[in-house]
Amino acid sequence: MFSSLADFFSTWKYESDSTIKIFEHLTDESLSAKIDPDGRTLGRLANHLIETLTEMPHKLGLPLEEVFPTHTTVVDLVADYRKKSDELVAAIHATWTDANLSDMRDMYGEQWSVGMGLHALILHQVHHRGQMTAMMRHQGLTVTGIYGPAREEWALMGMQPLP
Repeated sequence: MFSSLADFFSTWKYESDSTIKIFEHLTDESLSAKIDPDGRTLGRLANHLIETLTEMPHKLGLPLEEVFPTHTTVVDLVADYRKKSDELVAAIHATWTDANLSDMRDMYGEQWSVGMGLHALILHQVHHRGQMTAMMRHQGLTVTGIYGPAREEWALMGMQPLP
């Protein structure tokens, strides 16, 4: 949970930039890929991450209209993610102070503080990025490192990847 908006903003900057890095390694063709026949495609996961930028914050009380996109190109995914992320940050700046982080909200049948909701928004991004990177490997796409180098990046540093 966050105890200050400044902490959220600095974490969000890194995490949203990381999500964009993953999106930028997708191809338009890869968006229809899925591993599990009953699971989501890469494109559906990317669109889901975008829709959550309005859906969860709206439930937390921010004046954001919930939007459920169906982008079919990487260019559109990246552009809309950036736009919705910027709108999220602007809405938080305009609406909340640190004092609001302890306000309680009904979230999916549970009571969450605003700070917990913002924390969950970030963890949600991390969770689905992990799914996406596994699917990307399965599709033969290059994966970028987020919290450390990816296998492909070790060679660029003149090192062998760890087993």
